[in-house]
Amino acid sequence: MSLTYEICIDSTAGALAAEQAGANRVELCSALFDGGLTPTLGTVEATLAAVTAIRVHAIIRPRGGDFIYDEYEIAAMERDIATIRDAGAQGVVIGVLTPSGEVDVEVAKRLIDAAGGLSITFHRAFDMTADPFAALETLVSLGVDRVLTSGQDVTALEGAPLIASLVEQAQDRIVIMPGGGITPRNVGRVVEATGVKEIHFAALVDAPSPAVHRNPRPFMGGELRRPEYARLVTSPGLVYEVIAASGA
Repeated sequence: MSLTYEICIDSTAGALAAEQAGANRVELCSALFDGGLTPTLGTVEATLAAVTAIRVHAIIRPRGGDFIYDEYEIAAMERDIATIRDAGAQGVVIGVLTPSGEVDVEVAKRLIDAAGGLSITFHRAFDMTADPFAALETLVSLGVDRVLTSGQDVTALEGAPLIASLVEQAQDRIVIMPGGGITPRNVGRVVEATGVKEIHFAALVDAPSPAVHRNPRPFMGGELRRPEYARLVTSPGLVYEVIAASGA
């Protein structure tokens, strides 16, 4: 069985690393610490100009927190989708819910319309739905191409039983793509337990900042913060390890 590998990245360098390691697609984000937010147009354009053999899908998420958006945020997402579509991205990644934990059909329709035929992924907002089986049918009816899910659990491995049930329900009408905590150690077990055809993972490793002058006192973030002079970068070696370990 041949698998499709999607890598979650936050930079053009990450896209190049994923491409180098043999991945098929990237989900381009900013702010991975927040679960991924809409990347800047400049980053989208730079990434599309740099890669040659990998698809670029961009997440459309204006902020962290829940997936219930006001009219201003919805308008911003529509505009972001249109701009990223016009830049040449091959897909967008969306997720919108109602306060009761259902897919927000009306908002989803607006975002899908703005995409103008681009590939549509519904992201892990799906994991916050009250009834994943009903939510899946809603996404099928909307014409969504795939859903990213950890099986409503901490990781895709722990959520594998639900993912397997969703794959059975989907019956090739929509792609079920597990994501969340996938590593070289567990990817084979996730694939075997679920029967999926696509997987999603990040392949981040620590990289030191090139800064020579350093001021240890101020921080640019809030109370929950990472070290100012450390950063995470996508590792082509780790991408390759996961692909190799998947058994596909």
